[in-house]
Amino acid sequence: MTLVSFPSGATSGSGRVIAVIDDPSGAVVVTDSTPFHPVDHTWPDQPGDTGHLKVDGEDVEIADAVMAARGADGVFAVGAEIPVKRGVDGWEWFVGHRLATPARLETGAVVELAVDASRRAALSRGHTACHLASLALDAALAELWRKDAPTDPLGHPDFEGMANQTSRIRPDGAVDTYRLGKSLRRSGFDPAALASSLAEREAAIDAKLREWVGSAAVSRVVTDGPSITDRRRWECELPEGFVSFACGGTHVDSLDAFAEITVRLDLTDPALLVMTTSVVPGS
Repeated sequence: MTLVSFPSGATSGSGRVIAVIDDPSGAVVVTDSTPFHPVDHTWPDQPGDTGHLKVDGEDVEIADAVMAARGADGVFAVGAEIPVKRGVDGWEWFVGHRLATPARLETGAVVELAVDASRRAALSRGHTACHLASLALDAALAELWRKDAPTDPLGHPDFEGMANQTSRIRPDGAVDTYRLGKSLRRSGFDPAALASSLAEREAAIDAKLREWVGSAAVSRVVTDGPSITDRRRWECELPEGFVSFACGGTHVDSLDAFAEITVRLDLTDPALLVMTTSVVPGS
């Protein structure tokens, strides 16, 4: 099992090589510890870290960080080839580092690992902004529900939780898609009212995000343990109250990391709301 230090914000560390897996996209080096955040194979919202490893004076580029798992038969599976969800009993779970170029690495070797810190910071801003935007979206759409619905951590109807189809974090931003289907309408949501007031909803989200950014609230990742499979949560102390929900990604430690967060709502397809979140980093 791989122990991870990225939840605390670490971008450098060392690890012992457990395995080197041949893969068509490049050799994957599995280590017993790492600062690298891997892309999740079941919910690939935040991309894996990139960076470098050093061994015996050789510097090797890491093109991606991925999940790796070993079944009872002792065979490793990597990324999307893993046939089970993370943490399933009977499997061992690791972080793999996909190399951009071939390198000679042996099991047991100790390597120094360095994450591209600038890219990590931009992805962390994008991920925190994504969560803030989703909470602001819930608040902006709250009056469009005609029935009681499950609520988000701030007590608004959980449009995000009920309608989100995909979420993709990118440096200093994110793109989320929401399905406005029959099940959502049966739950009491009014898509027609959303369509007729889209600009108003977008403005309300931006106003809420300005308020939250101005609060410079504390943001953090809390983890139940050091392994890649231990539960992690994002927490933030917003003016309206404390929020906490499961999240395996990386985040900023304060909302003063932002100068501005804005969103754009798109309903070109009336059955699919697309929210694009953009960040202007703080100074």
